[in-house]
Amino acid sequence: MGTVHAKSLDPLPMHGRDLDVHPEDFMETPDQGQDSKQEILENKDVVVQHVNIQGLGRTKEDLLGYEISDVFHAKNLIDVMKRAHVARQRLLRLGIFKDVEVLIDTSEGTDALPNGLDVTFEVTEVKRLTGSYNTMVGNNEGSMVLGLKLPNMLGRAEKLTFQFSYGTKETSYGLSFFKPQPGHFERNLTLNMYKVTGQFPWSSLKETDRGVSAELNFPLGVTNHTLKWEGVWRELGCLARSASFAVREESGHSLKSALSHTVSVDSRNSAIFPSRGALLRINQELAGYTGGDASFLKEDFELQLNRRLFWDSVLSASLWGGMLYPIGGQPSCIADRFYLGGPTSVRGFGMYSIGPQSEGDYLGGEAYWAGGLHLYTPLPFRPGKGGFGDLFRTHFFLNAGNLCNLSYGDGPRAHLQKLAECIRWSYGAGIVLRLGNIARLELNYCVPMGVQSGDRICDGVQFGAGIRFL
Repeated sequence: MGTVHAKSLDPLPMHGRDLDVHPEDFMETPDQGQDSKQEILENKDVVVQHVNIQGLGRTKEDLLGYEISDVFHAKNLIDVMKRAHVARQRLLRLGIFKDVEVLIDTSEGTDALPNGLDVTFEVTEVKRLTGSYNTMVGNNEGSMVLGLKLPNMLGRAEKLTFQFSYGTKETSYGLSFFKPQPGHFERNLTLNMYKVTGQFPWSSLKETDRGVSAELNFPLGVTNHTLKWEGVWRELGCLARSASFAVREESGHSLKSALSHTVSVDSRNSAIFPSRGALLRINQELAGYTGGDASFLKEDFELQLNRRLFWDSVLSASLWGGMLYPIGGQPSCIADRFYLGGPTSVRGFGMYSIGPQSEGDYLGGEAYWAGGLHLYTPLPFRPGKGGFGDLFRTHFFLNAGNLCNLSYGDGPRAHLQKLAECIRWSYGAGIVLRLGNIARLELNYCVPMGVQSGDRICDGVQFGAGIRFL
C-alpha cells in the first residue's frame, strides 16, 4: 500500500504496519478540545479540506488533479485512507514517480473544521533520462533489448522511447511517443517510427519493414479498443539460394497502408495460467483504401474459456480463426497470409509448417482455424508449493487445425468444406513454466496425427517459448 501516515489520531480499528501509528505517540494527556476532535474523527463523518502534493518538479499540477480529486469525496477516516490508497496507485500508474507517500493529518489554521482533514502526497519524480537492458521472449524466439526513455517529457505523463532489439530471428529499432489523456490513462495515443528486419526460415524469406504508425487505445464499457493506422515500406528477399520460385516471385518492394481495429474482452485472472474467466479478441485490417499497392481485408479472432476443476486443476479451451480476402483482383502477399503449426499453435508440427508449400518453403494461407483443449494440473506431489513450484504446471493437450487457400467464388459452404478437409491434430503432455505474467516455456511430448504430404512434423519431444499459445 505504500506509506500512509495518520497523525494526531487515536488508534482505530484498522490493520497494517503502514499506518505508522504507535501507542507511545499518544502518551501525553491531550486537552479537552483535542479529545473532542478525536472523538468526532473516530465516530462521525469527516471532511477533507485540503489535498497537497509535495515534491513536484517538471510535472504539471493540472494532470494530478484528475488522479487525486476522488479523495475529497471521502466521508469518514476509513474512506479517506482507502481513497488515498487508490489515488496513490493512480499516481504510480502514470510512470512519472519513483515513489509516492501519503500523509493524513487533522486540519489546522483559521478555516479548520472540527472534523477536517488534510491529505498530503509526497512524491519523488523519476529521472529525466532512464535506460534499460532486458531480454524478451517471443513466439519461439528470444531477443536482447536496449532502451532509452524520456519519461514525463512535457510534464503531463508523456514518454519518448528509443528501443533497439537484437534477436534470434529479428532485429529492430524504433522511436515511439506516448501521450495519455489526463484523468483517463487507459485512453492514450502512441506514435511510432521503426525499422524491423526478420528472417523466416520456414519460408526461406527475409523481410525488412520501414514504417510509421499511429495507435489510439480506449476502453468502452467492458471492452478495450485499439484503432491503428500503419504505413510500411516492405522489402522481401530470399534467405537462401535454394529458395523456391514461388518465394522468389514474391521478392521485391511493396507499400502497405492499412487501417485496423481490435476489440477485446478479458475477464481472466491471469494471462499465462488462468484458472477462470474468458478472453475474446477480434481484429479487422483493411489495406489499400489509404494508399499503397497492397489491397485486402483481413479478419481474425481468438477465444479462450477457462474453468477450475478439482485438486487445483484447470480445463482450458481455445479457438482461433481467420480469413484474408484480396481486393481488386490482386493475389495476396506472402507477408500478409496466416501461418500455422509449431509449439505455440498445433503442437507436434514444425514451426509454421502446415499448409501450402512449394519445394519445401511454406507459403502461408488465406484462411485457417485452430482449436485446443488443455487440462492443467499442479506438479505431481506438489514440490515447492507456495513458492517456486507454483511457477510450473503439467498439462495434457489435444490440438487440431487447418490452413488453406480459398476460391472466393465458391460460396461459404465450399469454404467450410475445404477448412474441414485434411485436419491436422495432435495430442500429448508436458510441463509448462511461467515467466512472470508475460511469457511461458513448454516442454512437451507430442504425437502428431492427420499428417498431410508436405507437412513437417516434430514427433516426440518439442520445446516452445512464447507469449501467445493455443
